[in-house]
Amino acid sequence: MTMLFDKIEDARSLAQIVVETVREPLLVLDNTLTILVASNSFHKSFQISPADTPGQLLFTLDKGGWDIPALHTLLERSLVDQTAVEGFMVEQEFPRIGARKFLLHARKVLGTDAGHALILLGFEDITERRAIEHEKAQLQLRTDELRQQKEVLLAEMQHRIVNSLQIIASILMLKARAVSSEETRQHLQDAHRRVMSVAAVQQHLHSSARADVVDIAPYLSKLCESLAESMIGESRPAKLTVTADQGHVISADAVSLGLIVTELVINALKYAFPDPDKDASVKVDYEVNGTDWKLSVSDNGIGRGADSAPTAKGGLGTSLVKALAQQLDAQVETVSGPGGMRVSVTHPTFVSRTAA
Repeated sequence: MTMLFDKIEDARSLAQIVVETVREPLLVLDNTLTILVASNSFHKSFQISPADTPGQLLFTLDKGGWDIPALHTLLERSLVDQTAVEGFMVEQEFPRIGARKFLLHARKVLGTDAGHALILLGFEDITERRAIEHEKAQLQLRTDELRQQKEVLLAEMQHRIVNSLQIIASILMLKARAVSSEETRQHLQDAHRRVMSVAAVQQHLHSSARADVVDIAPYLSKLCESLAESMIGESRPAKLTVTADQGHVISADAVSLGLIVTELVINALKYAFPDPDKDASVKVDYEVNGTDWKLSVSDNGIGRGADSAPTAKGGLGTSLVKALAQQLDAQVETVSGPGGMRVSVTHPTFVSRTAA
């Protein structure tokens, strides 16, 4: 009998040592839910004296402060079921430490007597974690609200910009119709087209899911449609086509690309075909290879001869193209001959995928 008692005491001492090494609060309960062993971390976390736990019924601990309905549910389940209960949420105003949130983990194990069982009850304090998660969720909600406000304001700003540009374009067109000088009229009409090319970018931004990038292929197609409507007719028959790879560019670059296309198409339609030609053709090509790209505008007109007027081929439009290409860190190359003219804007080391 003495030997058996010694073995039981040794087992209890070993259990006490094991429990005390656990960093999270831990209780060992018998099948009557009486506390057999409580870890040091339990006493420290709940500010309960070690002298107040051994032999104490759990629900009478701290003058009934632990008589928690959710805890009843958990422990009753643990006594009935053989499986462990993990992550049982308890939110409670504890007598000594105030409002806390715990995840409880309970496991039923066999005792030394076959007719009895033990329950291991662990406590995981998630109060601070949940507070941080709540704060994070509130910050995310506020961020989403601010983002939505920004998108609404940006959409309104873009709408007003488009309206303002269209008003300016309309004034330029009215002035072009009112002046008597043909040269002045041409300059005003070109200015009108430049303004409309910028307005086209803003319209794409307004209709796009993103407010900072433009789908380049539909943008160039729409821009050239507008140019064709204003410049191609019975007195100037020509075909204007666009071939563009799919891709996105930031809005500032889209404005520059649009102005370059506008200038080059205007020059081609105005100067490449001095006589009406039903076979006249102007092509706009935009190729992409990684982060590099190449924009080309070509025609099948007369090309640029040695006696070409400098105002026709080297005037304001050419200067604008060079300045805009420089902003894009791109190079301008012009190839001209009897079969027409081709102006290419390359950024910065484009190599065609078909040639590579």
